[in-house]
Amino acid sequence: MRLTLEWGTAVGFPVRVTIADIAPRTALQQRYWDPALTEPAQWNPVLEALHSHRSVRRYLPDPLTDETLDVLVSAAQSAATSSNLQAWSVVAVRNPERKARLAALAGEQAHIVEAPVLLVWLADFARVRQLAGDRGAPIAGADYLESSYIGFIDAALAAQNAVTAAESLGLGTVFIGALRNKPEEVAAELGLPPHVFAVFGLVVGHPHPDADAQIKPRLPRAAVLHHEKYDLPAQRDHVDAYEGRIAAFYSAQQLEHSWIDRVLDRLASAARLNGRDRLKESLIRLGFPLR
Repeated sequence: MRLTLEWGTAVGFPVRVTIADIAPRTALQQRYWDPALTEPAQWNPVLEALHSHRSVRRYLPDPLTDETLDVLVSAAQSAATSSNLQAWSVVAVRNPERKARLAALAGEQAHIVEAPVLLVWLADFARVRQLAGDRGAPIAGADYLESSYIGFIDAALAAQNAVTAAESLGLGTVFIGALRNKPEEVAAELGLPPHVFAVFGLVVGHPHPDADAQIKPRLPRAAVLHHEKYDLPAQRDHVDAYEGRIAAFYSAQQLEHSWIDRVLDRLASAARLNGRDRLKESLIRLGFPLR
């Protein structure tokens, strides 16, 4: 297939890209949609798996065994955790009716219902507060924004480990940030006590043969890697180059071409946050004072 796209860049000159000229083959090339990239000498199966990550949104109904779930959780617990506080937990949701209700809260995403398991990752300070209560110990430090950060960061690190573990077993995953659209309702559905917050969901299951999940290209490394000091002006040309590459990718997926337009539209107004503009209020109501 040869498809030529033309558009104006942020620096004001037209660019032509022919998909046949940039069609990637290796995982590294697909990650950046850059056929000039070659695998480095340090390449290995773990790096191959990491570079091959993709979001899967169609699943078979095949169940996920308890043994597999246990392995995903032990992999998650092997992630780094700040000061070994381990301020996170996860709820595995398999019940079809509960998944359907959570899917409705998250914008009716069909893959939540379709896949066998939805893992809901939690910033969890109920456990440590319980320990403090048992011992009559002060715990004022848990009320501060820094502690909330720890819970969110720990949950994200743990979940990413689980994703890598799942993909190593041939499973597919996709994150569900839309659970933050209605945090109080999600908390009620999962029976979360005060001081526990659902950070995001993670669908896990066996990819449907027709899923056709593709590796989505990322910004060039030079756009995100700075040396010694941050350099904003130097990013512009790399972002322009990315706009061309991802336009070709989106075109092949029959989607709108511009990444820049998508980003700016997503951040254009509070309404575009789909309820997450009131996240601070929700956190405070659910027991995170954010001092």
